[in-house]
Amino acid sequence: MGLSAPASVNSSLGWKSSSLFVQSGASSTCATLSGSMASSKRKCAQKKVSVTCSSSSSSSDPLLVKAARGEPVSRPPAWMMRQAGRYMAVYRKLAEKYPSFRERSETTDLIVEISLQPWEAFRPDGVIIFSDILTPLPAFGVPFDIEDIRGPVIQSPIVSEEGLKTLHPIDLDKLQFVGESLKILRQEVGGHAAVLGFVGAPWTIATYIVEGGSTSMYTTIKSMCHTAPHVLRALLSHLTQAISDYIVFQVEAGAHCIQIFDSWGGQLPPSMWDSWSKPYIQEIVSSVRKRCPKTPLVLYINGNGGLLERMKGTGVDVIGLDWTVDMADGRKRLGSEISVQGNVDPAYLFSPLPSLTEEIQRFVMGTSLNFLATNLIQNLACNMNFHLSGPLAYSVVGNCLSLYWIRLL
Repeated sequence: MGLSAPASVNSSLGWKSSSLFVQSGASSTCATLSGSMASSKRKCAQKKVSVTCSSSSSSSDPLLVKAARGEPVSRPPAWMMRQAGRYMAVYRKLAEKYPSFRERSETTDLIVEISLQPWEAFRPDGVIIFSDILTPLPAFGVPFDIEDIRGPVIQSPIVSEEGLKTLHPIDLDKLQFVGESLKILRQEVGGHAAVLGFVGAPWTIATYIVEGGSTSMYTTIKSMCHTAPHVLRALLSHLTQAISDYIVFQVEAGAHCIQIFDSWGGQLPPSMWDSWSKPYIQEIVSSVRKRCPKTPLVLYINGNGGLLERMKGTGVDVIGLDWTVDMADGRKRLGSEISVQGNVDPAYLFSPLPSLTEEIQRFVMGTSLNFLATNLIQNLACNMNFHLSGPLAYSVVGNCLSLYWIRLL
Protein backbone atom coordinates (compact mmCIF):
# COMPACT_ATOMS: atom_id res chain seq x y z
CA MET A 1 0.00 0.00 0.00
CA GLY A 2 1.51 3.33 -1.04
CA LEU A 3 1.69 6.39 1.16
CA SER A 4 0.79 8.95 -1.46
CA ALA A 5 -2.23 11.15 -0.84
CA PRO A 6 -5.07 11.35 -3.34
CA ALA A 7 -4.29 13.82 -6.10
CA SER A 8 -7.47 15.80 -5.47
CA VAL A 9 -6.44 16.38 -1.89
CA ASN A 10 -2.90 17.33 -2.88
CA SER A 11 -4.09 19.94 -5.32
CA SER A 12 -6.78 21.41 -3.06
CA LEU A 13 -4.32 21.97 -0.22
CA GLY A 14 -1.46 23.06 -2.43
CA TRP A 15 0.88 20.28 -1.27
CA LYS A 16 4.05 19.61 -3.18
CA SER A 17 6.10 16.46 -2.89
CA SER A 18 9.04 16.63 -0.51
CA SER A 19 11.80 14.24 0.44
CA LEU A 20 10.42 14.15 3.96
CA PHE A 21 7.02 12.99 2.82
CA VAL A 22 8.48 10.35 0.54
CA GLN A 23 10.85 9.09 3.19
CA SER A 24 8.04 8.71 5.70
CA GLY A 25 6.42 6.20 3.38
CA ALA A 26 9.52 4.24 2.55
CA SER A 27 9.47 0.49 2.84
CA SER A 28 10.69 -0.98 6.09
CA THR A 29 14.38 -1.84 6.16
CA CYS A 30 13.55 -4.79 8.37
CA ALA A 31 11.68 -7.69 6.84
CA THR A 32 9.19 -9.18 9.26
CA LEU A 33 8.40 -12.86 9.20
CA SER A 34 4.72 -13.70 9.02
CA GLY A 35 2.90 -15.49 11.77
CA SER A 36 2.55 -14.98 15.50
CA MET A 37 5.55 -14.27 17.65
CA ALA A 38 7.18 -12.72 14.59
CA SER A 39 8.70 -9.92 16.60
CA SER A 40 11.24 -12.32 18.08
CA LYS A 41 12.32 -13.34 14.57
CA ARG A 42 12.93 -9.97 12.97
CA LYS A 43 15.82 -10.24 10.57
CA CYS A 44 17.25 -6.81 10.81
CA ALA A 45 20.71 -5.79 11.88
CA GLN A 46 20.26 -3.09 14.51
CA LYS A 47 22.39 -1.31 17.01
CA LYS A 48 21.44 -1.75 20.62
CA VAL A 49 19.81 1.34 22.04
CA SER A 50 21.03 2.68 25.35
CA VAL A 51 18.50 5.10 26.81
CA THR A 52 18.60 7.28 29.88
CA CYS A 53 16.55 10.27 30.94
CA SER A 54 18.12 13.09 28.94
CA SER A 55 18.47 16.66 30.14
CA SER A 56 18.88 18.06 26.63
CA SER A 57 17.16 17.88 23.28
CA SER A 58 18.77 16.65 20.08
CA SER A 59 18.43 17.54 16.42
CA SER A 60 17.93 13.83 15.75
CA ASP A 61 14.83 13.61 17.95
CA PRO A 62 11.74 12.33 16.09
CA LEU A 63 9.36 14.87 14.62
CA LEU A 64 6.66 14.13 17.18
CA VAL A 65 9.06 14.77 20.08
CA LYS A 66 10.09 18.13 18.65
CA ALA A 67 6.48 19.18 18.16
CA ALA A 68 5.59 18.10 21.67
CA ARG A 69 8.34 20.30 23.05
CA GLY A 70 7.08 23.22 21.01
CA GLU A 71 10.13 23.26 18.74
CA PRO A 72 9.83 24.28 15.07
CA VAL A 73 8.71 21.41 12.83
CA SER A 74 8.43 21.04 9.07
CA ARG A 75 4.92 19.61 9.38
CA PRO A 76 2.58 18.39 12.09
CA PRO A 77 3.18 14.75 13.03
CA ALA A 78 0.33 12.25 13.04
CA TRP A 79 -0.55 9.04 14.86
CA MET A 80 -3.61 7.23 16.19
CA MET A 81 -4.21 7.01 19.91
CA ARG A 82 -5.55 3.47 19.55
CA GLN A 83 -3.29 2.40 16.69
CA ALA A 84 -3.23 -1.31 17.43
CA GLY A 85 -6.48 -3.16 17.77
CA ARG A 86 -9.38 -5.03 16.37
CA TYR A 87 -9.93 -2.83 13.30
CA MET A 88 -6.92 -4.65 11.82
CA ALA A 89 -7.48 -8.16 10.52
CA VAL A 90 -3.91 -9.12 11.43
CA TYR A 91 -4.62 -8.25 15.06
CA ARG A 92 -7.86 -10.21 15.14
CA LYS A 93 -6.08 -13.24 13.75
CA LEU A 94 -3.44 -13.03 16.46
CA ALA A 95 -6.11 -12.49 19.13
CA GLU A 96 -7.80 -15.72 18.06
CA LYS A 97 -4.58 -17.59 18.76
CA TYR A 98 -3.97 -15.71 22.03
CA PRO A 99 -7.49 -14.92 23.34
CA SER A 100 -6.34 -13.56 26.71
CA PHE A 101 -5.84 -9.80 26.67
CA ARG A 102 -3.55 -10.11 29.69
CA GLU A 103 -1.36 -12.52 27.75
CA ARG A 104 -1.26 -10.29 24.70
CA SER A 105 -0.40 -7.21 26.75
CA GLU A 106 2.04 -8.88 29.14
CA THR A 107 4.14 -11.00 26.77
CA THR A 108 7.08 -9.15 25.24
CA ASP A 109 6.98 -10.78 21.79
CA LEU A 110 3.25 -10.22 21.46
CA ILE A 111 3.43 -6.63 22.71
CA VAL A 112 6.08 -5.79 20.14
CA GLU A 113 4.31 -7.56 17.28
CA ILE A 114 0.98 -5.87 18.01
CA SER A 115 2.53 -2.44 18.58
CA LEU A 116 4.26 -2.62 15.21
CA GLN A 117 1.26 -3.80 13.18
CA PRO A 118 -0.01 -0.26 12.43
CA TRP A 119 3.54 1.03 12.03
CA GLU A 120 4.20 -1.53 9.31
CA ALA A 121 0.88 -0.76 7.63
CA PHE A 122 0.68 3.05 7.84
CA ARG A 123 4.03 4.49 8.99
CA PRO A 124 2.66 6.93 11.61
CA ASP A 125 4.96 9.39 13.37
CA GLY A 126 4.40 7.70 16.72
CA VAL A 127 4.37 4.06 17.81
CA ILE A 128 2.56 3.57 21.11
CA ILE A 129 3.20 0.45 23.15
CA PHE A 130 0.36 -2.07 23.27
CA SER A 131 -0.50 -2.14 26.95
CA ASP A 132 -3.19 -1.01 29.39
CA ILE A 133 -3.42 1.62 32.10
CA LEU A 134 -4.13 -1.18 34.61
CA THR A 135 -1.03 -3.19 33.68
CA PRO A 136 1.12 -1.94 36.61
CA LEU A 137 -1.51 -2.62 39.31
CA PRO A 138 -0.26 -6.06 40.42
CA ALA A 139 3.23 -4.58 40.76
CA PHE A 140 2.07 -2.47 43.71
CA GLY A 141 -0.41 -4.82 45.33
CA VAL A 142 -3.65 -4.68 43.34
CA PRO A 143 -4.35 -7.90 41.39
CA PHE A 144 -6.99 -7.79 38.68
CA ASP A 145 -8.60 -9.92 36.00
CA ILE A 146 -10.16 -9.03 32.67
CA GLU A 147 -13.42 -10.80 31.87
CA ASP A 148 -14.95 -10.93 28.42
CA ILE A 149 -18.20 -9.24 29.38
CA ARG A 150 -17.38 -7.18 32.47
CA GLY A 151 -13.93 -6.04 31.44
CA PRO A 152 -11.46 -5.35 34.28
CA VAL A 153 -12.42 -6.85 37.62
CA ILE A 154 -10.74 -6.16 40.98
CA GLN A 155 -11.95 -8.69 43.50
CA SER A 156 -10.95 -6.68 46.59
CA PRO A 157 -11.73 -2.98 46.06
CA ILE A 158 -9.94 -0.56 48.36
CA VAL A 159 -12.47 1.51 50.27
CA SER A 160 -11.03 1.55 53.79
CA GLU A 161 -7.84 1.97 55.77
CA GLU A 162 -7.62 -1.79 56.01
CA GLY A 163 -7.60 -2.06 52.24
CA LEU A 164 -4.72 0.40 52.03
CA LYS A 165 -2.52 -2.10 53.87
CA THR A 166 -2.35 -4.29 50.77
CA LEU A 167 -0.47 -1.61 48.86
CA HIS A 168 3.31 -1.53 48.57
CA PRO A 169 5.89 0.41 46.53
CA ILE A 170 5.85 -0.48 42.87
CA ASP A 171 8.04 -3.46 42.01
CA LEU A 172 9.36 -2.62 38.56
CA ASP A 173 10.91 -6.07 38.23
CA LYS A 174 7.37 -7.33 37.70
CA LEU A 175 7.02 -5.05 34.69
CA GLN A 176 10.09 -6.09 32.76
CA PHE A 177 7.93 -7.14 29.82
CA VAL A 178 7.04 -3.46 29.42
CA GLY A 179 10.65 -2.34 29.62
CA GLU A 180 11.88 -5.00 27.21
CA SER A 181 9.10 -4.21 24.75
CA LEU A 182 9.96 -0.51 24.73
CA LYS A 183 13.63 -1.29 24.13
CA ILE A 184 12.77 -3.46 21.14
CA LEU A 185 10.30 -0.94 19.74
CA ARG A 186 12.92 1.79 19.99
CA GLN A 187 15.29 -0.42 17.98
CA GLU A 188 12.65 -1.35 15.41
CA VAL A 189 11.51 2.16 14.50
CA GLY A 190 14.94 3.73 14.80
CA GLY A 191 14.73 7.47 14.32
CA HIS A 192 11.73 7.30 11.99
CA ALA A 193 9.07 7.62 14.68
CA ALA A 194 8.65 8.39 18.36
CA VAL A 195 8.00 5.53 20.76
CA LEU A 196 5.22 6.42 23.18
CA GLY A 197 4.57 4.98 26.60
CA PHE A 198 1.54 5.75 28.72
CA VAL A 199 0.03 5.62 32.18
CA GLY A 200 -3.30 6.24 33.84
CA ALA A 201 -3.68 9.30 36.05
CA PRO A 202 -4.18 8.63 39.79
CA TRP A 203 -7.88 9.55 39.79
CA THR A 204 -8.66 7.35 36.80
CA ILE A 205 -6.73 4.38 38.21
CA ALA A 206 -8.43 4.92 41.57
CA THR A 207 -11.88 4.64 39.98
CA TYR A 208 -11.11 1.03 39.04
CA ILE A 209 -9.52 0.18 42.37
CA VAL A 210 -12.37 1.67 44.41
CA GLU A 211 -15.29 0.61 42.22
CA GLY A 212 -13.87 -2.85 41.59
CA GLY A 213 -13.78 -2.37 37.84
CA SER A 214 -15.47 -0.27 35.18
CA THR A 215 -18.40 1.90 36.17
CA SER A 216 -20.74 4.41 34.61
CA MET A 217 -21.78 6.26 37.76
CA TYR A 218 -18.61 6.44 39.93
CA THR A 219 -20.88 6.42 42.96
CA THR A 220 -18.52 4.79 45.46
CA ILE A 221 -15.44 6.85 44.70
CA LYS A 222 -17.35 10.13 44.51
CA SER A 223 -18.95 9.32 47.86
CA MET A 224 -15.50 8.66 49.33
CA CYS A 225 -14.54 12.23 48.51
CA HIS A 226 -16.92 13.20 51.32
CA THR A 227 -17.23 10.13 53.56
CA ALA A 228 -13.64 8.87 53.62
CA PRO A 229 -11.44 11.61 52.13
CA HIS A 230 -8.39 10.52 54.13
CA VAL A 231 -8.57 7.02 52.63
CA LEU A 232 -8.99 8.30 49.11
CA ARG A 233 -6.16 10.82 49.48
CA ALA A 234 -3.87 8.11 50.82
CA LEU A 235 -4.73 5.90 47.83
CA LEU A 236 -4.18 8.73 45.36
CA SER A 237 -0.85 9.63 46.95
CA HIS A 238 0.33 6.03 46.71
CA LEU A 239 -0.74 5.88 43.06
CA THR A 240 1.04 9.15 42.37
CA GLN A 241 4.37 7.78 43.54
CA ALA A 242 3.90 4.46 41.74
CA ILE A 243 2.90 6.15 38.47
CA SER A 244 5.81 8.58 38.66
CA ASP A 245 8.26 5.71 39.05
CA TYR A 246 6.55 3.80 36.25
CA ILE A 247 6.89 6.76 33.87
CA VAL A 248 10.62 7.07 34.55
CA PHE A 249 10.95 3.31 34.07
CA GLN A 250 9.32 3.57 30.64
CA VAL A 251 11.48 6.50 29.61
CA GLU A 252 14.67 4.75 30.65
CA ALA A 253 13.53 1.70 28.69
CA GLY A 254 13.09 3.68 25.48
CA ALA A 255 9.88 5.77 25.47
CA HIS A 256 10.38 9.19 23.86
CA CYS A 257 7.10 10.59 25.18
CA ILE A 258 4.57 9.63 27.83
CA GLN A 259 0.83 10.16 27.62
CA ILE A 260 -1.10 10.45 30.88
CA PHE A 261 -4.69 9.27 30.54
CA ASP A 262 -7.03 10.84 33.05
CA SER A 263 -9.79 9.13 31.10
CA TRP A 264 -12.47 9.55 33.78
CA GLY A 265 -11.36 12.95 35.08
CA GLY A 266 -14.09 14.44 32.93
CA GLN A 267 -16.65 12.71 35.16
CA LEU A 268 -15.78 15.17 37.91
CA PRO A 269 -17.14 18.71 38.17
CA PRO A 270 -14.29 21.15 37.51
CA SER A 271 -14.01 22.16 41.16
CA MET A 272 -13.72 18.51 42.23
CA TRP A 273 -11.17 17.81 39.51
CA ASP A 274 -9.13 20.66 40.99
CA SER A 275 -9.13 18.85 44.35
CA TRP A 276 -9.07 15.17 43.44
CA SER A 277 -7.12 14.89 40.21
CA LYS A 278 -5.12 17.96 39.29
CA PRO A 279 -2.80 18.08 42.35
CA TYR A 280 -1.72 14.49 41.84
CA ILE A 281 -1.02 15.01 38.13
CA GLN A 282 0.98 18.10 39.05
CA GLU A 283 3.00 16.05 41.50
CA ILE A 284 3.70 13.43 38.83
CA VAL A 285 4.83 16.10 36.37
CA SER A 286 7.10 17.68 38.98
CA SER A 287 8.62 14.34 39.96
CA VAL A 288 9.24 13.24 36.38
CA ARG A 289 10.65 16.65 35.41
CA LYS A 290 13.35 16.29 38.07
CA ARG A 291 14.49 12.96 36.66
CA CYS A 292 13.61 13.25 32.96
CA PRO A 293 13.46 16.99 32.23
CA LYS A 294 13.31 16.71 28.44
CA THR A 295 10.69 13.96 28.16
CA PRO A 296 7.43 15.43 26.78
CA LEU A 297 4.34 14.65 28.84
CA VAL A 298 0.88 14.61 27.26
CA LEU A 299 -2.39 14.85 29.22
CA TYR A 300 -5.65 13.52 27.79
CA ILE A 301 -9.11 13.53 29.40
CA ASN A 302 -12.32 12.26 27.83
CA GLY A 303 -14.82 15.11 27.55
CA ASN A 304 -12.29 17.75 28.53
CA GLY A 305 -13.98 20.85 27.12
CA GLY A 306 -14.70 22.24 30.57
CA LEU A 307 -11.21 21.52 31.88
CA LEU A 308 -8.80 22.83 29.24
CA GLU A 309 -7.43 25.78 31.18
CA ARG A 310 -7.18 23.66 34.31
CA MET A 311 -5.32 20.95 32.40
CA LYS A 312 -2.77 23.49 31.24
CA GLY A 313 -2.08 24.27 34.89
CA THR A 314 -0.72 20.77 35.50
CA GLY A 315 2.53 21.70 33.75
CA VAL A 316 2.38 19.09 30.97
CA ASP A 317 3.82 19.83 27.54
CA VAL A 318 0.83 18.79 25.45
CA ILE A 319 -2.94 18.87 25.93
CA GLY A 320 -4.97 16.26 24.05
CA LEU A 321 -8.34 17.43 22.78
CA ASP A 322 -11.18 15.08 22.02
CA TRP A 323 -13.49 15.67 19.06
CA THR A 324 -16.08 17.53 21.16
CA VAL A 325 -13.70 20.50 21.33
CA ASP A 326 -13.21 22.64 18.25
CA MET A 327 -9.48 22.67 17.54
CA ALA A 328 -9.33 26.38 16.77
CA ASP A 329 -11.27 27.20 19.93
CA GLY A 330 -9.09 24.90 22.01
CA ARG A 331 -5.96 26.50 20.55
CA LYS A 332 -7.31 29.95 21.44
CA ARG A 333 -8.20 28.95 25.00
CA LEU A 334 -4.87 27.28 25.66
CA GLY A 335 -2.63 29.87 24.05
CA SER A 336 0.39 29.34 21.87
CA GLU A 337 2.90 28.34 24.54
CA ILE A 338 1.64 24.77 24.86
CA SER A 339 1.28 22.07 22.21
CA VAL A 340 -2.08 20.47 21.51
CA GLN A 341 -3.14 17.24 19.87
CA GLY A 342 -6.39 16.00 18.46
CA ASN A 343 -9.05 15.41 17.32
CA VAL A 344 -11.04 14.12 14.34
CA ASP A 345 -14.27 12.33 15.23
CA PRO A 346 -13.83 8.59 14.49
CA ALA A 347 -17.37 8.48 13.11
CA TYR A 348 -15.90 10.05 9.97
CA LEU A 349 -14.44 6.64 9.25
CA PHE A 350 -17.91 5.69 8.02
CA SER A 351 -18.55 8.82 5.99
CA PRO A 352 -18.31 9.02 2.21
CA LEU A 353 -14.79 9.84 1.09
CA PRO A 354 -15.64 13.44 0.03
CA SER A 355 -17.05 14.16 3.51
CA LEU A 356 -13.99 12.66 5.10
CA THR A 357 -11.71 14.69 2.86
CA GLU A 358 -13.62 17.87 3.67
CA GLU A 359 -13.29 17.27 7.41
CA ILE A 360 -9.56 16.62 7.19
CA GLN A 361 -9.12 19.77 5.12
CA ARG A 362 -11.13 21.79 7.63
CA PHE A 363 -9.07 20.41 10.46
CA VAL A 364 -5.71 21.03 8.79
CA MET A 365 -6.45 24.48 7.41
CA GLY A 366 -8.10 25.65 10.62
CA THR A 367 -5.10 25.07 12.86
CA SER A 368 -1.64 26.45 13.37
CA LEU A 369 1.55 24.65 12.39
CA ASN A 370 2.81 25.08 15.96
CA PHE A 371 0.71 22.28 17.35
CA LEU A 372 1.01 18.57 17.77
CA ALA A 373 -1.40 17.20 15.19
CA THR A 374 -1.71 13.71 16.53
CA ASN A 375 -4.38 11.23 17.47
CA LEU A 376 -6.38 11.99 14.36
CA ILE A 377 -8.66 9.10 15.15
CA GLN A 378 -9.41 9.50 18.79
CA ASN A 379 -9.88 6.32 20.81
CA LEU A 380 -10.51 4.38 17.62
CA ALA A 381 -10.80 0.90 19.11
CA CYS A 382 -12.61 2.08 22.22
CA ASN A 383 -15.34 4.30 20.89
CA MET A 384 -15.84 2.59 17.56
CA ASN A 385 -16.53 -1.09 18.17
CA PHE A 386 -16.08 -2.30 14.63
CA HIS A 387 -14.22 -4.83 12.57
CA LEU A 388 -12.73 -3.98 9.21
CA SER A 389 -10.88 -6.39 6.99
CA GLY A 390 -9.07 -6.58 3.70
CA PRO A 391 -9.03 -3.56 1.37
CA LEU A 392 -11.74 -1.81 3.38
CA ALA A 393 -9.57 -1.65 6.47
CA TYR A 394 -6.68 -0.13 4.59
CA SER A 395 -8.84 2.20 2.51
CA VAL A 396 -10.98 3.57 5.32
CA VAL A 397 -8.44 3.63 8.11
CA GLY A 398 -5.45 4.42 5.96
CA ASN A 399 -7.10 7.34 4.21
CA CYS A 400 -8.71 8.75 7.33
CA LEU A 401 -5.52 8.69 9.32
CA SER A 402 -4.17 11.68 7.51
CA LEU A 403 -0.93 9.97 8.11
CA TYR A 404 -1.06 11.01 4.50
CA TRP A 405 -3.26 14.07 4.46
CA ILE A 406 -1.94 15.87 7.50
CA ARG A 407 1.47 15.74 5.83
CA LEU A 408 0.20 17.86 2.97
CA LEU A 409 1.25 20.99 4.81
